[in-house]
Amino acid sequence: MPAFNFQKRFAPKVESGEKGQTIRSYRKDCRNPRAGQTAYLYFGMRTKSCRKLGESLIKSVDPIAIKRNGYMVNIIVGAKELNYREKETLSKADGFENFDEMVAWFEKTHGLPFYGLLIKWRE
Repeated sequence: MPAFNFQKRFAPKVESGEKGQTIRSYRKDCRNPRAGQTAYLYFGMRTKSCRKLGESLIKSVDPIAIKRNGYMVNIIVGAKELNYREKETLSKADGFENFDEMVAWFEKTHGLPFYGLLIKWRE
């Protein structure tokens, strides 16, 4: 069963249920989460301050790509390219204030382009 560790900034939103999804890189061992599995949600895994934020059934797992195209940033979930409103909605559901904040975080943390999985436990 997959366990997800969240940064301090996201932990309160995960615990309250406001954040019902996460975007993660593909696993190197190919044991990626699947719909129907239970997700175990933590803050501070592998530390003395580890705290369980909750657990929930995974509802969907879709491939996601975040790519820069000149000044534009495109997001493709599955085979669908998101429009601006959908990108804003996705960003807020993932715990960011807006799309620009999400892009800046992904660019700093992972670099672009980013390829991974959009894992939802709440719709």
